[in-house]
Amino acid sequence: MMNAHRKDDDEGAQVIDLDSARQDDDDASRHPHNGHSHHGHSHHGPFDPGQIERGIASGLAFLRRRLAGDYEVDEFGFDPEFNSTVFLPMARALYEHWFRVELSGVDNIPDGGALLVANHSGTIPLDALMLTVALHDHADRQIRLLGADLVYQIPLLGHLSRKAGHTLACKSDAARLLSKGELVGVFPEGYKGVGKPFADRYRLQRFGRGGFVGTALRAGVPIVPCAIVGAEEIYPKLADVPALARLLGLPYFPVTPTFPLLGPAGLVPLPSKWMIQFGEPMTLDEHDADAADDPMTVFDITDHVRENVQQLLYDALLRRGPAFL
Repeated sequence: MMNAHRKDDDEGAQVIDLDSARQDDDDASRHPHNGHSHHGHSHHGPFDPGQIERGIASGLAFLRRRLAGDYEVDEFGFDPEFNSTVFLPMARALYEHWFRVELSGVDNIPDGGALLVANHSGTIPLDALMLTVALHDHADRQIRLLGADLVYQIPLLGHLSRKAGHTLACKSDAARLLSKGELVGVFPEGYKGVGKPFADRYRLQRFGRGGFVGTALRAGVPIVPCAIVGAEEIYPKLADVPALARLLGLPYFPVTPTFPLLGPAGLVPLPSKWMIQFGEPMTLDEHDADAADDPMTVFDITDHVRENVQQLLYDALLRRGPAFL
């Protein structure tokens, strides 16, 4: 886990609270993407020399701040400036121009703490990146995704994931984030969802033991179901090579129409059309926190959430039509 340094001695990155991190993130990058489906445009032409100069100056200033340690992270390692300057622009290019993502139900995202539950697919989990862009640009929310252990066992990947605002899928981290009014995201299918065969596309896998339900009950927050359509087609998984997966310490080693046949070129995702739909929040007001310790209550709510996500998937699939048009 990354250790953030306090700036008491003028060295390293300053640790700030979550509310300040969210505000800094908004100030740094939200003006061109203010929650509407369209994107801001400059009054100058695309080759305006002044705009290029300002971009270069901004980039140099960013590098100076990084080298000097003059930046801030929260207690989970979230780095708002790095997120808005490096991660989001790269992911946004895929979001807008490659996958052409369309959203619906953005008004269902509450202002305070909430637990967003989505389907997981795609062989390589680009759905997490697209969901992050969607909520940042169109709902003014920084989603804090709970990742699997494997993500944080890979040094560079775990470090970058924390800088992007995400953390390990554990009850204590989720509870702390929700208590601060954060929007927390989970993919209950885990690797069973993201690594399932193409033949099983858009069929939800088991939602584990419902740990996310217990988290929501204890925190007293609503659950927001979410369906992501489009990820299933980017790397259609036709087969698996278990021996290679074991050798590399991976949950699966996929064979797709382009990988490993085309080598590194096979890692380029196919340009499917994506849709992300947010359902109405599922309030749990009729249950108290003690219900989190009742297995039958947790099972019933988990099953209800799964049914809602599956129905949202069917609805979004019908609205999308052909996968690549």
